[in-house]
Amino acid sequence: MTLDQRQQVALFRYSVISPLETGTSDPSISNNEFFRRAAQKTYTGPDGKETTVGASTIEKWHRAYQRGGFQALFPQGRSDEGISRKLTPEIQAQIRFLLVEHPRITAAEIYRILLAGGSICLGQFSVSTVERFVRHIRKEEGSAPGKDMRRYERPHINEVWYGDTCYGPYLSTPEGKKRVYFIALIDDASRFIVGADIFFNDTYDNLMSVIRSAVSKFGRPKLFGFDNGASFRNKQMELLAARIGSAVHYCEPYTPTSKSYVKIWVM
Repeated sequence: MTLDQRQQVALFRYSVISPLETGTSDPSISNNEFFRRAAQKTYTGPDGKETTVGASTIEKWHRAYQRGGFQALFPQGRSDEGISRKLTPEIQAQIRFLLVEHPRITAAEIYRILLAGGSICLGQFSVSTVERFVRHIRKEEGSAPGKDMRRYERPHINEVWYGDTCYGPYLSTPEGKKRVYFIALIDDASRFIVGADIFFNDTYDNLMSVIRSAVSKFGRPKLFGFDNGASFRNKQMELLAARIGSAVHYCEPYTPTSKSYVKIWVM
């Protein structure tokens, strides 16, 4: 089983138990009742087929998560199987972003961009390493099932943080004029800006910088709410949320009003 397949299994298991882990399940019911009700539901499994899960299995996943966090939900096996260990998570995120922004880009072009930007050094790894990872991503995304996610509204602070990116003005730099991007996170209940920064690129790495700063100051939210932009809707974001014990929900396409106060603040 490849790393991506194990990640999909772990994310599926987390999606089943996440209401209990994040405190968004019915507080009036016991854990055993949660397991019983969850076992009555039908889920879309990692293979895209509908499936059910037994209450005892759900309880086992819950206990594993309590002991070892998100990593404990992975099926046993080498955690980096199928992915070159030469590509750090940061490099992988950059490659994914380039593929989203430029679907026809080649591995050789990606390699040159990484070199030119200083993300990698000559000889750190070969173009063939990038080629293998690019093939892996394109195969992965070609079979990825769609998801229907809804916005959640919660009454207390640190229950939902909404995030967004807005375009800023062009600034003069030694390399010429560059557009700036405002990335902000706002708490749903208090409307308090928990994180914000300005960048020259709207990327997952820059979003992580804002999230890291916000979590270090205010703790983690139970839910992140984002739109469907490439820097927000990706497996890295889902994995991050699962690892820190949060969940991610995305706005329906073409419904920007569901987080309009983020845009209003940024603008």
